[in-house]
Amino acid sequence: MTEQPFVIVGAGLAGAKGAEALRDQGYTGPLVLIGDEPDRPYERPPLSKDYLLGKAERDAAFVHDEGWYAEHDVDLRLGTRVIEIDPRTHTVVQDDGGTVRYGKLLLATGSSPRRLTLPGADADGVHYLRKLPDSDAIKATLASIQRLLVVGGGWIGLEITAAAREAGVEVTVVESQELPLIGPLGPELATVFATLHTEHGVRMRMRSGVERFTVGADGVSGAVLADGTRLEADAVVVGIGAAPNLQLAAGAGLRVRSGVVTDARLQSSDPDIVVAGDIAEADHPLLGPGIRVEHWANALNQPAVAASTMLGGDAVYDELPYFFTDQYDLGMEFHGLVRQDDYDDVVYRGDVEAREFVSFWLRDGRVVAGMNVNVWDVGEPIKALIRSGEPVDVARLTDTGVPLEDVLGS
Repeated sequence: MTEQPFVIVGAGLAGAKGAEALRDQGYTGPLVLIGDEPDRPYERPPLSKDYLLGKAERDAAFVHDEGWYAEHDVDLRLGTRVIEIDPRTHTVVQDDGGTVRYGKLLLATGSSPRRLTLPGADADGVHYLRKLPDSDAIKATLASIQRLLVVGGGWIGLEITAAAREAGVEVTVVESQELPLIGPLGPELATVFATLHTEHGVRMRMRSGVERFTVGADGVSGAVLADGTRLEADAVVVGIGAAPNLQLAAGAGLRVRSGVVTDARLQSSDPDIVVAGDIAEADHPLLGPGIRVEHWANALNQPAVAASTMLGGDAVYDELPYFFTDQYDLGMEFHGLVRQDDYDDVVYRGDVEAREFVSFWLRDGRVVAGMNVNVWDVGEPIKALIRSGEPVDVARLTDTGVPLEDVLGS
């Protein structure tokens, strides 16, 4: 009997790393990787960072070189959309009518930008960022315009804002909340980023919303805000978050909430389907049940655990959430998970005004998250503090004379 292949649906970073992990962990059987984009798997952070800024070449975004897939006997099917997964028959159905039977399946379908449905939102010059061609289009736009309107003050919106300012483009950011990034950071640290952009000449329209876009002969020409304010712009970038691509999972009858529900081994409710990346809503040994974060680090690290589960292993995913950003001269790394109204205090180590500091979010005297800004090589001790679950002496935590590794010492 012919061995049924392992199939990976989604040829982004998580899918590519899943194929790599399966081969590294000794799987020698047939392996199919299916993705709907024409480009081989690539990483997405460069699209709003170094590649957009012109500091990295296009090839630097790709996960593997062009020959890797053939060399590792991976049947890479690009430009192919999966339209159905039938767990009963273990069959994947492609949009070209082709089907693939699977023995085990890794679902890594990622997420898609949330889109506006306002009048004028489909005009030329309104951009979203998710794929390489999107970054190419925005890069070309920044080189040819004077005024940019950014809708949404999240990570994507602010990174594009920084790139636009470095290109000499005037930028207005429209955000519905009182501060940019208040959701992931809370008001204390969101203020740091608001001030950063204001100092670089960005006009911040907080607690504002777009009612409609205005359209001229050449495409979008600006926007009218909910309060009647009219803004002129030569182009628009919309960055209002992303939605996990759950259609295939739901259609296959998998258990779905905010993502595809899994245990700590990334096993879905179907014993032959595992999940990785943006769509995984996974139990976490430290953080608890139902953790879903749309960070690059999950797409990078979860596939090794998913591959282990496909091969009958017992590895669990216990990495702490991690993300990073680079805006102007500010570089930042964030470890842990913090939600609004779910922490007691934020304390600082270093010089906040100079933007060289580490901030810590505390709950019941314990560190639940840490963010280092222009301070490097402190990730491991920050993670150790979070993992310890022990109350900390705040005086020692904030004293730069006490090594972070020694904060829990007597």
